[in-house]
Amino acid sequence: MPDSRPIPEAVLDPRRLDTLHGYGVLDTPPEPRFDALVRAASRACAAPVALVTLVDRDRQWFKAKIGIEQSETVLDQSVCAHALKGTELLVIPDLTADPRTCDNPLVTGGSHLRFYAGAPLVAPNGHVLGTLCVVDDVARPEGLAPAQAAELKDLAGEVMAELERRRAAAPEARSP
Repeated sequence: MPDSRPIPEAVLDPRRLDTLHGYGVLDTPPEPRFDALVRAASRACAAPVALVTLVDRDRQWFKAKIGIEQSETVLDQSVCAHALKGTELLVIPDLTADPRTCDNPLVTGGSHLRFYAGAPLVAPNGHVLGTLCVVDDVARPEGLAPAQAAELKDLAGEVMAELERRRAAAPEARSP
């Protein structure tokens, strides 16, 4: 059963969506640099799952992933959508105890997700496109260690730098 909680308003902001689409990255094949960044995030945070998520109008799509098979989820299963409200790291130590996520099918169903930390991917114009996130099937009441949080934020900056390089190399892409 889908989560009946409302989708965060920031997800549907037309300027944010225009910025996201201006990168021309949705539904593109895997790329080694993004794959390396999720592997680094997984190692840095000792997490079995790491993703570069891009939150579109009706889905979150994974540009890079480690530890899961699917390449996207519907928005009512997105934890990353909650990170679009700001530019700071979002850490949810126990997804079953947070009112934003306790009814999420990825938490209540077979995936049994319990921990989430997502560093927003902030475009130069200030719009948040998605996150570099790590997920675990074990709750982490302590969240991330300060060094892990700093590394996740630094790696998210590298994801954005790679998106900017990619956009600059594709002259047909619109500027955000």
